[in-house]
Amino acid sequence: MNRYSEKIDIGSLELKDQVVSINRVTKVVKGGKNLSFSALVVVGDSAGHVGYGMGKAREVSSAIKKGVEAAKKNIVRVPITSKGSTIPHTVTGRYGSGSVLLKPASEGTGVIAGGPVRAVITAAGIQNILTKSLGSTTAHNVVKATVDALLRLKQPERVARLRGKPISDIVSDTKHQRSTMERRPSPRAAAPGAPAAEPAPAETSAAAVPDVPPAAVPEG
Repeated sequence: MNRYSEKIDIGSLELKDQVVSINRVTKVVKGGKNLSFSALVVVGDSAGHVGYGMGKAREVSSAIKKGVEAAKKNIVRVPITSKGSTIPHTVTGRYGSGSVLLKPASEGTGVIAGGPVRAVITAAGIQNILTKSLGSTTAHNVVKATVDALLRLKQPERVARLRGKPISDIVSDTKHQRSTMERRPSPRAAAPGAPAAEPAPAETSAAAVPDVPPAAVPEG
């Protein structure tokens, strides 16, 4: 998470923590086995700030507490649109073998995500989004890839200022298209003036043909 350089005062934020995963780690030593726990925690204020951290301790509660403290040191700011509470544009985040795709969604779609991705998106305060995990399913890789995708987001105002264009040229007023699962194929209308297609000839079954008796042969 070295991509950002913005200092955020976490004292003014109402952060809520959420445990993503807890792993039990056993270390074999000369005297026996040492049992410890590692916890992956996500914190956020549901208003555009989110962070993650990992803690290790002999007890679960201590591991979670260390994870929360580490997550508060890694808080980042996420650009969220005022209309629809979604992200400004499509983005893909990567970490290791994990890859997460984030797409903006129209109002009323909800958070289409599962597992670690949902924890990060919910903590950041995004209410409408489409997501897809394309790589590793490990919780650590997925969480870090999701945060990497959020760090790659750019605010429309900043892009318009850098390009020297009005923001109306950057942000489209059209609504976001529905997902492929919501779209249905529509019948193609015939072009005006085009000749109508001829109906296919019906097949005549053998049962529909009447039996014709053979012609009588005159005797010689």
